[in-house]
Amino acid sequence: MSCGEPHETDCSEVLDHLYEFLDSEMPELDRDKFQHHFEECSPCLEKYGLEQAVKKLVKRCCGHDDVPSDLRAKVMGRLDLIRSGQAVPDHDVTATPVTPQES
Repeated sequence: MSCGEPHETDCSEVLDHLYEFLDSEMPELDRDKFQHHFEECSPCLEKYGLEQAVKKLVKRCCGHDDVPSDLRAKVMGRLDLIRSGQAVPDHDVTATPVTPQES
């Protein structure tokens, strides 16, 4: 995504690292650079606001539930695949395989 305007920091870089910004998992210098980008780029600011709202909603609705560690690992693995641009399987990677005796 790009708004078509030239920026010091490219829109694609900002969106690729949006969750690092939202989770405060990036160096302060990069956070400042991203904050400046949001001030001058309304499409990225809109995407930031949407992702921030989703994150708050998930935390409010699900923030008190313990997530099984194996589910968390599977979800994080799938997110890593998506972020790296690798092909993501169409099947449900979180589903438990059914053995012949169970069917």
